[in-house]
Amino acid sequence: MFLKTIAAATAVAALAAPAAAETLKLAHWVPPQHTLTASTVEPLKNGVEEATGGELTIDVYPGGELGAGPLEQYVRVVQGVADIVWGLQGYTSSQFPRTMIAELPGVVTEDRPGYEAIWDAIDAGYLMEEYPQTKPLALWTSEPNVFIMKDHDIRTPADVEGLKIRVSGSVAADLIETLGGIPVQMPAGEMYNALDTGLIDGIVTGASAIGDFRLDEVANSYTTNVPLGRITFYLVMNQGVYDGLSPEMQAAIDENSGRSLSQSAEEGWYATTDRVLESIAATGDNTIIELTDAEAEAFGELTIPVTQTVVNDLGAEDILAVMEGE
Repeated sequence: MFLKTIAAATAVAALAAPAAAETLKLAHWVPPQHTLTASTVEPLKNGVEEATGGELTIDVYPGGELGAGPLEQYVRVVQGVADIVWGLQGYTSSQFPRTMIAELPGVVTEDRPGYEAIWDAIDAGYLMEEYPQTKPLALWTSEPNVFIMKDHDIRTPADVEGLKIRVSGSVAADLIETLGGIPVQMPAGEMYNALDTGLIDGIVTGASAIGDFRLDEVANSYTTNVPLGRITFYLVMNQGVYDGLSPEMQAAIDENSGRSLSQSAEEGWYATTDRVLESIAATGDNTIIELTDAEAEAFGELTIPVTQTVVNDLGAEDILAVMEGE
């Protein structure tokens, strides 16, 4: 259904005049102080504008100024509402099942950055069909997911049973179901109120979100070193707009995107994570649980097999091998 919506939007967009080449509109739905700005948006904007001597500029529209629905980001760029958008593959999981292999436990490890896993699969010809009508500018993963809880301490899989846990997409939902919890999918912007009001008991996402969405104000227990995978992100550009630019402008975008921009983004997420974990530990009023390897293994016995099940269902053994660096 989602891809049918894209196809319809593409047909409408094809009848419209191409966007002006001199100024590009970059839209996202988080506030300007989010990790996204310094790690991803500013390197692209500043790099392109410097490389073109200001002939190609990028105007940024944060906080949903060009459309508040984070689930509609991809359609928004195809329709030409924005020329470049940021989003999460998990919000429309059915469109990105192969990219989201990178979210599964054990696929991306500390020895290999997530952005490398995804771009290697792109270069091998496996993933571009999931990005119709767009040019990926950055593709990366978050730091490892953690449990962010209110009034519940998670030390064993049994502690998850029956709890309502917010997830960003289908991969995390499968993992929570495997642990006996109840996955509740919602955009990140809704997490704060949902946890504050008791609509959910906790959240599975990267620790950087604790700072970016002020979750430390409503959560009080955090569990790390759990094999819960990661989150994937995209920054994509309307392909028709890119094709309409001069070769010099295209070169400026190429030089400031791809793996280098993805690396900057991913490193930004990790840097935020380090600051946030130090901050919540310093308050003295939070429960910080770092699982031992033996405790983590108890979770892994349930979550790691999900990886192979998903890969088998997709017939994606070759993609898994590439992402794992084989």
